[in-house]
Amino acid sequence: MAELALSPPSGLRPGSAPSVLFNVCLVLLVLTLLHFPLAYISHSWIYDANGLGNPTDFVNVWAAGRLALDGHAIQAWDWQVQKQVEVAVLGQDFAGYFAWHYPPPFLFVAAFLAQFPYALAFAGWAFASMLPYVALVRAIVGRSFGVMLAIAFPATFDNLAIGQNGFLTASLIGGTLYLLPRHKVLAGICLGLLTYKPQYGILFPLVLVASGEWKVFVSAAITAASIALASMLVFGVESWVAFFHWMPMISKAVLSEGSESWLRLQSVFAMVRCLGGNETLGWVLQAVVAAAVAIGLVLIWRSKVPYALKAAALATGTLLCSPYTYMYDFAVLAIPVAWLVRAGFRAYEPPALGLVLALLASFPFLKIPVGLAATLIVAALIVARAVADWRDLPASPPGHASSLASSLASS
Repeated sequence: MAELALSPPSGLRPGSAPSVLFNVCLVLLVLTLLHFPLAYISHSWIYDANGLGNPTDFVNVWAAGRLALDGHAIQAWDWQVQKQVEVAVLGQDFAGYFAWHYPPPFLFVAAFLAQFPYALAFAGWAFASMLPYVALVRAIVGRSFGVMLAIAFPATFDNLAIGQNGFLTASLIGGTLYLLPRHKVLAGICLGLLTYKPQYGILFPLVLVASGEWKVFVSAAITAASIALASMLVFGVESWVAFFHWMPMISKAVLSEGSESWLRLQSVFAMVRCLGGNETLGWVLQAVVAAAVAIGLVLIWRSKVPYALKAAALATGTLLCSPYTYMYDFAVLAIPVAWLVRAGFRAYEPPALGLVLALLASFPFLKIPVGLAATLIVAALIVARAVADWRDLPASPPGHASSLASSLASS
């Protein structure tokens, strides 16, 4: 692989933050840090003014964990049973469902959290899962600005607000990419753990094969198989039967019927449905985009472009290829942005990245698929940089990353 560092055409040193990007991050950072203490005091976060739990995504994690602890793991996927536990812990009913649809290994996390009171589990999960995400973005950027970028990234607000798992997803994707050049077994372990959300791992095997990273591939496969086997031993084979039984129903509700509104999803498929296209057209265009992304990634990862661009491209591609992407998942987009910041800037890139942050932050007000637009902007920046650098650097054989390892070690 080619080395990480790029010569910043704008004259900015790699990892530094131009004023436009720094200022946008500063505003978002302050708003995020101020919001949650005030929201808790004003009873708009975790609990309401009557001391009842606010219905939000984390309740399905706690409820699934409670069912697993009580020896009823297979009922975690049953919408009706799951809702009964959720209503009991919140102390109030709510419209619709917060369904559990994760593979059985994620029950280990849910069961651990369900040992604690609901509020402690909620806040503990939200902030504890944020720490490796922040540390990873800081490590990729290579400077303290990475901490600001991670916390200011709008998906941080979304994950803290509803107790979702975007931090974990971003940490595993980012960890795989950060560790891959020098700690291949650890990179594979991160990738294997990502099977808790398999739609974000489908591109990795293709890229690993194309770039000859067999040690990472094998490590990931062993990890995935090990946690699957562990879940069978602890929660029973029936837990996997229940998972596969309920998955088509969840897919039908979310992707076919749009039970949660197409405007909440941030994918090509959802955009087609938002604009009035039918389901078939949505799947066709989603498949076309996924195929284009896959081909582009193979070309990039087999090319001579710097590793920073390869990593950024793969992280961005994971978001573009999944039809099932919510705003909290966009913590993943902080990973390619961090790689771009590390690499330095062309003159047009800081305003473009500032626009990305502004678009993501505007979702609560606009309620349209701004996440897809933000992802496409980041993808365009990566492609533009890759094309410009295509002929500037010597090619290197797949699997070789000594110069990159040296660069990372100096961070």
